Amino acid sequence: MSNNVLYWLWLQNALGAGAELREAIEYFGGAKGIYDADEYSLKFSGIFNPNQVLALCNKSLGKAEDIQSLCKLHGWSIIDFEDADYPQRLADIANPPAVLYVDGNLPSVDDNLFISIVGARKASDYAVKAAEIMSRGVAEHGAVVVSGGALGVDSAAHNGAILCGGKTVAVLGCGFGVNYLMFNQPLRDAIRNNGALITEFPPFTPASKYTFPIRNRIISGISLAVLVVEAGVKSGSLITARYAMEQGREVFAIPCSILEDAFSGTNRLIDDGASVATKPLDLLYPFARQFGINIGKVKSVSQLMKAKPKREANFASDESKRYFFENNSESRSLRGKRQNAAASLSGDNLAVYNVLTQELMHIDEITEKAKLPLGSVLAALTTLELMDLAQSAGGKRYKLS
Repeated sequence: MSNNVLYWLWLQNALGAGAELREAIEYFGGAKGIYDADEYSLKFSGIFNPNQVLALCNKSLGKAEDIQSLCKLHGWSIIDFEDADYPQRLADIANPPAVLYVDGNLPSVDDNLFISIVGARKASDYAVKAAEIMSRGVAEHGAVVVSGGALGVDSAAHNGAILCGGKTVAVLGCGFGVNYLMFNQPLRDAIRNNGALITEFPPFTPASKYTFPIRNRIISGISLAVLVVEAGVKSGSLITARYAMEQGREVFAIPCSILEDAFSGTNRLIDDGASVATKPLDLLYPFARQFGINIGKVKSVSQLMKAKPKREANFASDESKRYFFENNSESRSLRGKRQNAAASLSGDNLAVYNVLTQELMHIDEITEKAKLPLGSVLAALTTLELMDLAQSAGGKRYKLS
């Protein structure tokens, strides 16, 4: 923490996680300069909207002090933008976070090769195995594997790094202390012991459909390369890939079967210029000279499949395993039925279906995006649920099945 950590905590709470801060930091010289600015100066800068100016005029540091005390109590570290430990690689992105919260020991971002491996939550057996193999292959040569701590591809990526004795970092879409995916807690404990959990969200901030896209820029921001293993065309992994391209990172994708429309997002990435990755060497080769990697010793996929892991995989819960190591033939059969059902849609049903994503959306947002009356949207959602193409949740929220 720097001497100005309270001001950075205050700034983050005033403007919210994911806020565009670079122009303000450069104009006022940092969080302390923004804190010291009066209402006229804040308005005159032309940087902040009226609501932000109102929030910044509240000069109380009470909440910042509470957060600092809470983190100290739980052993969570705070890295603010002025901290010497704040990664320069992250500071250079378009909208760096004001503060990072860390649980564990974060390897030096600027001195190590960080590679993100991301993909679908409801992943096929193939994707899970591919993510683990690629993760093991790069972690064996010192790369720190970054992912989002979720089920499916994320879990497999973290698992692979831990299994070979490597380091891994999970960037969370919620604050510490939240009961998010409790059955995946053993994995998060293992990540903490073999790297770190990090987030820009203050403690006890719940996960939502808004927090995950915000955190994705950090996944790519601390990495030099991003590998998308398996993703649909509306996947959050493609948001991470887009951030990576904007940040000048290397973007790789594992090709998907041309018969699998549900995961055709990776093939679209390749069409858009992402490099094809079919082995760990593809990910390591561009950085071999910079990080002293002996490319002649990088194992092939077949060698990695035969090699015995250095550690036992005793940190993934049975429920977690069932979730992402699903039966591949059953998964493909179900996806095939849904694809056929989706192909038969028309009119309002098709309009609503095209709006839905894998993240829960409120009925009001669906209505706005579909540009249909509420009654028509509700009727379409009922039809889509009966066709097993949509799922409902509490609070009038819906998502794709």
